[in-house]
Amino acid sequence: MSCRGQNTRSAVAIAAGMTILTFLLLLAAAYRYWPRSLCLSFAYPGARIERGKVVAPFPTEILIAKVGQYDDELSAYLWFDYLRSRKTLRQCRVYLISSQSANKSRYQIVVELKNDALGSIALLSDMEAKGYIDSFDLQFSSLGVLDGYADQTQVFLTTYLAPTCATLEALNFERLQPSVAHFIAFKSRTDARTRHSQKHAALGDEEANDFAADIIAVARFYDLPLDAFLGIGAIENNYLPVTGDREHAIWKKRPAKGDIILQRRRKKVLVSDYSIGVWQISRETLRKAHSLYLKDDRDYTQLPRHLRPPRVLLINSVDPHVMTTYAGLILRDLLSRFHGDVGQAVGAYNGGPHRPNRRYAASVHLIAGYAKRTVGCSAARSAALQHFN
Repeated sequence: MSCRGQNTRSAVAIAAGMTILTFLLLLAAAYRYWPRSLCLSFAYPGARIERGKVVAPFPTEILIAKVGQYDDELSAYLWFDYLRSRKTLRQCRVYLISSQSANKSRYQIVVELKNDALGSIALLSDMEAKGYIDSFDLQFSSLGVLDGYADQTQVFLTTYLAPTCATLEALNFERLQPSVAHFIAFKSRTDARTRHSQKHAALGDEEANDFAADIIAVARFYDLPLDAFLGIGAIENNYLPVTGDREHAIWKKRPAKGDIILQRRRKKVLVSDYSIGVWQISRETLRKAHSLYLKDDRDYTQLPRHLRPPRVLLINSVDPHVMTTYAGLILRDLLSRFHGDVGQAVGAYNGGPHRPNRRYAASVHLIAGYAKRTVGCSAARSAALQHFN
């Protein structure tokens, strides 16, 4: 819980403590006089048992919790949209509101809770423990205030749910890059591996900014649909540089330089073929991508230097930035094979050109559409606000 609302927290603590103490004393009494029926009463006004649980309502009509505060609108909307889809908040109303402070907009996510002290604290504490929220601040509110919250929320929903016809490629880089960075950071921070484990860390703001610039540069260099490229990165690994499927291996006639040999048989070797990094490119696919690069006649001096592949592939130490270039080249090659059919090309990114994975393509399509709508809306609004100012 945040430092704000000390009086609220004190009231909560007192109410909860009185209720729990009373309930324990009653249980002790029940045990002593068992099996007699007892008429239970609570010291805290309004406390009762519903469906086997202690319910302790506050002496007010509406209990709310502020569960998130953000400096940028897109991050606020993405987290708002994410939280309102959680099963644990299915019975609650979630609001997204904004305010002005020192000529700067601030955004907050507010949850309207059931009027039950113990149940609400347990729900919020569970969400905090699971990494859905960083903290919460319990407060009392009124119907009039919540009506205003609902109106503000509806404005955000109308804005971000509106269909968009513009492509991300048509947007100015200076407007597009921050919005893509916010989207990338959000996806990495909602990944279960970063929420539940300290083994994997979500991307920091600087990392997300750099990655966004790389993705945009590669997409423009290879003339890729940026929304589909973002969708692949999200579906593959939520933009996290985590090695995948370490157990995967294939048989080859002969090993190549850098291969990890697991087993030898007559005229064959079994080599490791795990997937590497954000784009989950297998070691063998990476060799094919490098071969495509060596044959490519594009002017790679148009790419930033850190994105240009070396002439010699060192498969056990590929630069993560260059992996984005290889991913773009693979997708570009597949788009050419399938005559510009994005669905087929995306499916082939996962299943191979002979067996495009339709389910994978459908999943990428959903994320791509969401990225196009939210990122595009954010970038366009940023440009419009600057023009207005």
